[in-house]
Amino acid sequence: MRTATRTGIIAVLVAASVALAGCSGTPPKDTAASDETFTYANNLVVMTSWDPASSYSNEIIAMNNIYEQLTRYDSTTGEVEPLLADSWESSPDGLTWTFKLHPGVTFSNGNPMNAEAAKAALERTIELGAGAAFQWDPVKSIQAQGESTLVFKLKYAAPLDLIASSAYAAYIYDTTATSGDLAAWFEEGNTAGTGPYVVSDYKKGQEKELTLKANKSYWGGWEGFHYTSVVYRVVPQETTAAQLLQGGQVTFVPRMSPTLFDSLKSKEGIATSETPSFQNILAMLNTASGPLADPRLRQAVAKAIDYDGIVTALKGSLVKAQGVVPEGLLGYTTEVSQTTDTAAAQSLLDEAGYGAGGKKLSLTLTYAAGTPELETIVTLMKSNLAEVGITLDAKALEWETQWALGKSEDPSKRQDIFVFYWYPDYADPISWFVNLYRSSDEVYFNLSYYDNPEVDDLIDGVPALTATDREAAQQQYVDLQRIISDDAVSPVLGVTNFQRVFASSFDGYVDNPSYNNVVFVHDLTPTS
Repeated sequence: MRTATRTGIIAVLVAASVALAGCSGTPPKDTAASDETFTYANNLVVMTSWDPASSYSNEIIAMNNIYEQLTRYDSTTGEVEPLLADSWESSPDGLTWTFKLHPGVTFSNGNPMNAEAAKAALERTIELGAGAAFQWDPVKSIQAQGESTLVFKLKYAAPLDLIASSAYAAYIYDTTATSGDLAAWFEEGNTAGTGPYVVSDYKKGQEKELTLKANKSYWGGWEGFHYTSVVYRVVPQETTAAQLLQGGQVTFVPRMSPTLFDSLKSKEGIATSETPSFQNILAMLNTASGPLADPRLRQAVAKAIDYDGIVTALKGSLVKAQGVVPEGLLGYTTEVSQTTDTAAAQSLLDEAGYGAGGKKLSLTLTYAAGTPELETIVTLMKSNLAEVGITLDAKALEWETQWALGKSEDPSKRQDIFVFYWYPDYADPISWFVNLYRSSDEVYFNLSYYDNPEVDDLIDGVPALTATDREAAQQQYVDLQRIISDDAVSPVLGVTNFQRVFASSFDGYVDNPSYNNVVFVHDLTPTS
C-alpha cells in the first residue's frame, strides 16, 4: 500500500517561516505597488486556451498560478507532495486510490472545493478528452465520499498520485461557476480555481497580455511578503527582454541564448539559475529497414557520436544525458551511459563490411527546421560520422512533414535517423517507453520502429510496479534502458538545460522541470 501525507508541505512552510522571521504580514491590496508586482517576460503569446480541462500550451505558466492539482511533484526530492489533497493511499493492487482533501478550501468565487466539486472537475476533463486528458485513461470511476474523500477505481494499476500532479489536465476547478456554457465562459477569460491568483486584466494580442491579482481568499494564506500582482508580458526578442530586466521593468526571463546568459551573470541586480530539464533530444535509429536494421551499424553510429562535443558546442544550453530518463525522475540511472569510442565504431563497421575498402554507408537524417540547437547538433553529427566513413544526408523539415515521413506506411520513404525532442506530460518516465519503444502495428512516436517482445513485456508491467512498488519499478526502468542502449535504438544527444535570468530582488525561486517554465509566484518572497 502506498501512502502519503502533508509532512513534506509542512517542512516547506516551516522553512519559509524561518526565512521570514522578523517580517510583519502585509495583506494583499487590490492595486499592488510596483515592488509587489512580478513581471514574467515570455517570448510567445501566453494564452492560447482558457479552459482548464483542455489547456495544453503556453498558458501553463499562468494556469498553474490560478489553478491547483491534488498533488505536486517535487523534482528535487523525486517525491509527490500534497497540494489540495492532504494525504492519499492506494490499495495493494494499485487499483483503488483514496485522496483526503484539505478542508475549508474554496474556489476564488467563494464556492466550496470539496470532494463533489473535485469529482465534477475531473469527470468533465475526462469526458471532454482534450489536451492531456488521456493521462486519466486508467480511471474507471470517481466517487465522492463525504466532504473530503475522493475514491478512484482504476481499470488497471497506475500511479495516480503522479497523474494527479500533472502540469496539464489535472486542475481542480468549479464546474458550477456559471449557469451558462462553461467552456464559452472560460474562453472569455474567466477563471474559477483555488490558486493564489485570479485574473485582473486580459488584453489579447497586447504586449502586457495578462495581469493577475491576489486571490484574497486563497487557502494558502498571505501572511508575510508576497507578490500580489503578476504580469505576463510578451517580449519576442531576447535582447529586448534583457534590457527590460536590467531596467527593472521585467522580473523574470525563462530562456536566453548561452552568450546573452553568460553576459548577464555578473550584472548588478541580476540573478541566474541553471537546471537540467525533463526534455531530452533523441536520435531514433531505424531498427526495421535500411542499413541500420543491422545492430552493428546502429552501435557504430551510437559510438561515433561525440556527446561531450555536442554539450560543449551548445555552450550550456544542453547537458550530457545518461540513459533515456532525465535526472529527477523515477528510472534515472548512471548505470547506463553513452560513450564515444571511434575505434570501436570503426571495428563494427569493418565487421559489417563497411570499413576501409568496403561498401559505402550513407544515411538519411531528418530534424525540425528553424531550430538552431538541432542545426548545431546535426552539423556535429555529420562531422562525427564522417570521421568513421559514414556520409550523413541531413534534411531540415517542417515538423508535420518530418513526422509524416517518419510515419509513412512505405518503409522506403522513412529516414534512417529521426532527431527530435521528448518530454513527459507528467513526472513519469513511462511517457518515453510506451510512446517511443513499445512495438505497435501503427507507427506513432515509435520512430525507431523497434520491436522487442521482452521490452514490450517490461513496459507493460512497469505502471503497476510504479503504483505498488517504486523500488522495483526503478530497477525495471534501469533494465529497460540497458536493453535499449545495448540495442542502440536511440542515442540521447543531450538534455535541455534551463538557463533562467531574473531580478535578484526576491528569494524562494526553485525551478521545477515538472512544470515547464512555470514560476510559482506565491512561493516567492520579495526582498526589495
